[in-house]
Amino acid sequence: MRFVPIAAALAAFSASPALAQDGPPVPPGPPAEGESVFDDTWVSIGIGASYGPSYDGSDDYVISVLPVVQGSIEGFSIRPRPAGLMIDLIRDRSVDGGPTVSFGPAMRLRTDRADQIEDPVVIAAGELDRAFEIGPSAGLSFPGVLNPFDSLSVDVDARWDVAGAHGGMVIDPSISYFTPVSRGAAVSLSLGAEYGSDDFADYYYSVSPAQSVASGLPTFQADGGFNSVSVSALGVVDFDGDLTNGGFGAVLIGGYSRLINDAADSPYTSLVGDRDQFFTAVGIAYTF
Repeated sequence: MRFVPIAAALAAFSASPALAQDGPPVPPGPPAEGESVFDDTWVSIGIGASYGPSYDGSDDYVISVLPVVQGSIEGFSIRPRPAGLMIDLIRDRSVDGGPTVSFGPAMRLRTDRADQIEDPVVIAAGELDRAFEIGPSAGLSFPGVLNPFDSLSVDVDARWDVAGAHGGMVIDPSISYFTPVSRGAAVSLSLGAEYGSDDFADYYYSVSPAQSVASGLPTFQADGGFNSVSVSALGVVDFDGDLTNGGFGAVLIGGYSRLINDAADSPYTSLVGDRDQFFTAVGIAYTF
């Protein structure tokens, strides 16, 4: 599944300039005892259950496991991506509270229509191979937009399939707003889109003559371009009421994606699926 801004929402927490320097931004209140778990090297590991479309454009929904890993090791950040991650190779953060820059490799394992297909027509058309995409990611984060503790982040990933599946390129731009709402809770809202090259669109949205004969769907030739726009929201709640000391917390996610252009016109979407895609997930994370 796509849902790029959901990963951007997850990454917004670790990308926050205030967190990167001094721990997570928290509203004024009684200071937390001891040092923040985010002062140096830290890792957050989470797992949960997600409920979303069985493939991009499907109207069948399935339950999947949603693992998440993020953190910072010796100043190098690890940020989540859909079915993948991004490694920020820039150790220097902001100067005098100014914007921060991120840059590094991003990677993703794309399993769209490679498993969990529920529709018998799509099953008849045949499964696709898994794609492994890798490429550069760059971002810019601005602290203190609406309050002293929030941040606004803009990111762009460009990835190429190196596994020989779709063999094309994908560009994922996103913008995320992060803010704490108390010492023990934070929220993030993200907007995103996805652009796929001609090879990408042809692989996932075209219906070849052979697939048409097997499935009964009409033939269709998809061209590259923007194939989706999406929005998501994320909430994090620390179980002991203090985000700065690590430990266990809950993660809640909700998202909506709308397929556009040839991705929406494809028979896999227009005849046996739905251009409106919804996603929700709930999980638990431990930070140390």
